[in-house]
Amino acid sequence: MRHLIPCLFLAAPALADPPTVENVTATRTGETWRFDVTIRHPDTGWDHYADGWRVLAMDGTELGMRVLHHPHETEQPFTRSLGGVAIPEGANQVQVQARCSVDGWNADTTLVTLD
Repeated sequence: MRHLIPCLFLAAPALADPPTVENVTATRTGETWRFDVTIRHPDTGWDHYADGWRVLAMDGTELGMRVLHHPHETEQPFTRSLGGVAIPEGANQVQVQARCSVDGWNADTTLVTLD
């Protein structure tokens, strides 16, 4: 007699590449800074896309954030800007970190030296 053993295949979440910061240009504009950030992420549409990036002080304090309001599945990599970022007196470096709508903040940051 044969016994049928049901096989259960549990769906595992797909491991997607995190959003990656490919380039950052920082430009001083008076007392504040403008950041032009190029990001790459395998956006699949409204269900999973790079939805923001932020500028952090070296101690992790958020100095500014750029929310991305829609997916960029046909525009990779893409560049978006954020102006009016106040940098603490004496700081000569900041970090930029990208986020996606499913996985949250990338653990990696990009170091930016301010000239």
